[in-house]
Parts: sequence; C-alpha cells; structure tokens
Amino acid sequence: MKKLGLLLIACFAFAAASVAQNNIIKSLERNVPGQGKVSIHQDARIGALIGSEYIPAGPEEQKVIKSSGYRVQVYAGNNTRQAKNEAYSVASDIKERFPELPVYTSFNPPRWLCRAGDFRSIEEADAMMRQLRATGVFKEVSIVKDQINIPL
Repeated sequence: MKKLGLLLIACFAFAAASVAQNNIIKSLERNVPGQGKVSIHQDARIGALIGSEYIPAGPEEQKVIKSSGYRVQVYAGNNTRQAKNEAYSVASDIKERFPELPVYTSFNPPRWLCRAGDFRSIEEADAMMRQLRATGVFKEVSIVKDQINIPL
C-alpha cells in the first residue's frame, strides 16, 4: 500500500512539473484585455527543452577566451622528427605527473615546442616552473610570454 502511495505521489509530481513547463508558454500567449497579444512560433524541440537541465559540453568543447599571459616552456627542439617525438614524450611526462595542467605541443618554425599551463601572472608561472624543475626530469624549463586560454 505504501509503495502504491509513493508511486501516485511521484506521478502527480511529474504531471505538475510538465504542466508548469507548458504554463510558461501558455501564460505568455494568453489574451489579456488591454495588454496586447503575444504569439510564439517555435520549433517543438525548443518547447521540449524548457525546464530541462542544462548539461555543459565536454572538456574538448569547452569555450575559452584568448588572452595574453604566461606558459612554462619545457622543451624546445629543432625541426626534425626526433625533436617532434621528444616534444610529445615530454608532454606525456608532464600529463602523467601533473594531470590537471594543460600541455601544448606545437611546431613553431624552425622548432618543436612543448609548453605547459595557462597563467595570468608571472608569479603563477614561476611557481609551476619550480615544481617542474623539482621533479628532476625537466631540465630546459623557462617562463615565456604567450597567448593563453582562459576557460569560461
């Protein structure tokens, strides 16, 4: 008996929520004397989204703003295939030791670069540079001014 009662309560709550969704559109479209009339012409999919929970895009689709800032350069090689492999190897080492730190590997002629972080201040970049040096693995560590990504 208790289960049936809970089921009925859940059904009524769901029905009330769906009525509340429809009431938003209907309340805008209702005809009130002296206030004018609003007509809403929309795709049915928009009406289905009203009242639904927003789920942000995954990290690969995250929106960012470009800004001037600092990154820690961990590797700079020449334009050979070996340098490319070393740059990607250094990047994977950084990701393994600091998984939350964004790493950027790129070819900026005439060299392959591996840079880490998106720091707004030189002090933040310096703190990360010290952590990278403290591992004893990364030798060519320096701070460079670069275009950084600031997540929205």
